[in-house]
Amino acid sequence: MDPLTTFVLIGALVVAAAWLAPRLRLPAPLVQLLLGLLVGLLPQVRSIHLPSDAVLVLFLPALLFWEALMTPLREVRRDLRVILLLSTLLVVATTFGTAGIGVALGWGWLPALVLGAALAPTDATAVGALARALPHRNVIQLRAESLVNDGTALVIYTIVIGLAASGAHYSGWEITGLVGLAYGGGAAVGLLAGLLGTFVLRRLTDPLLHNAALVLVPFASFLAAEQIHASGVIAVVIAGLYLSRTGPRSGTPQSRQQRDGFWTLATSTLNGALFVLIGIEAQSAMRSVPLASIPMLLVLCVLIWIAILLIRFGFQMITTWGIRLVDRSPAQRQKRMTHRARVVSTVAGFRGAISLAVALAVPADMPGRAEIIFVATGVIILTILAQGMLLPAVIRWARFEPDTMVAAEFTRAHRAALLSAIHASPGLAREIDVPEHVRERVVEEYRDRLERIGAAPEPGRSTRRDLDHDYAALSLALVDHTREVVIRLRNHGAISDATLHRLQTRLDRDALHLTPASAERHD
Repeated sequence: MDPLTTFVLIGALVVAAAWLAPRLRLPAPLVQLLLGLLVGLLPQVRSIHLPSDAVLVLFLPALLFWEALMTPLREVRRDLRVILLLSTLLVVATTFGTAGIGVALGWGWLPALVLGAALAPTDATAVGALARALPHRNVIQLRAESLVNDGTALVIYTIVIGLAASGAHYSGWEITGLVGLAYGGGAAVGLLAGLLGTFVLRRLTDPLLHNAALVLVPFASFLAAEQIHASGVIAVVIAGLYLSRTGPRSGTPQSRQQRDGFWTLATSTLNGALFVLIGIEAQSAMRSVPLASIPMLLVLCVLIWIAILLIRFGFQMITTWGIRLVDRSPAQRQKRMTHRARVVSTVAGFRGAISLAVALAVPADMPGRAEIIFVATGVIILTILAQGMLLPAVIRWARFEPDTMVAAEFTRAHRAALLSAIHASPGLAREIDVPEHVRERVVEEYRDRLERIGAAPEPGRSTRRDLDHDYAALSLALVDHTREVVIRLRNHGAISDATLHRLQTRLDRDALHLTPASAERHD
């Protein structure tokens, strides 16, 4: 199938799945994967293959960068000890546990370890797409773990492939050096990319230039890290985390609005394409192994999938007991999670793009490559389909407390910012020479907003919040009417398309400002 046809087909499947998902009451990634599996049955689609370089060079830097950019560092620091344990030692334990099952069923240690390294890390994009219903803290912990554990898995993979290719022997110091270079070198490159990115972005006021430079950051950091044989994944994550701190002081409102729109569209499209391609790749993997070996390989998929869940849950229990033995401080007690929360974390440990990319990157001349790809693809599908469909029920069973932290913080921050603005208004008005009646008008608007924050409705009486929603709904209806008038003027030849575009841009800004308040009115 030619590239253009492939592009159109995958794009159509991504859009169709996004449209079907809410109607089927299923997460979009599940529907995308299922559509990929169905389309993979067509003979014309069998020629589509997912190159490992495309995942590692095109998909991962963009997806991981946006995940890191949207990951709050405060929450990461709070659970840093657990995140580091899960993203390093758990990856090692999962690799060897998975490899042990393969060896028990007749595999050699080297292909079994390659398979283990591929399936050890959880996938940040799958977690972000499928675990959104979790409380804020749990989601952040899972995302942070998924952002870091890819580096550990890729180091293990590099060592095993080196052993398989040349029979080289790695001493303990050499392995330590590889790990140190992967993490230390990747972190250093990522930090440098974040510093240079901040320096450049703060000097670019044009929204297009600003966002074009931002798009270059993840790919440049990934490339620079790979050039020194460090972890490109770690470099991208560190650059994203750094820019998440410095980004709010760079750019303009237009560039930030453009950034959010672009990255939301790009990452959701790339995510969807990955899930569709995983489904298509499953058909290719099935055709690449001897027919007689498929039943045993399917059994191996199920056994490894169960083992991954058991290892993850057992590791969390052991590390929890260990931390409680060495740290009994009150601060640590406040961080404790219930056993039910650990079950949720176990079920939410999805495998995805990085696992498939590692499996596909196995050298073509390595014995057992086809079987590695088959089993890796099968386990990925099991985690996404089975765990993805099971997760909502497990979340309900876990009986999490209502997650009001983010909403409460928003209210406190909004109130503090408005109060500070009101108090600062006299000095600012004098500084920029604004008449007093203008200042009073602006301050009155701020006081209205302050009064509406957290307003509680009284029986039989409309609150200021209700009036605000009514005001927004009417204003939005008037904006829509105005837009129709402008379009009719263009259609009758009274104004040009350029004039229409300028007026519509202004009306769209008004509509975006009004839409959230209007939508709340109908919630």
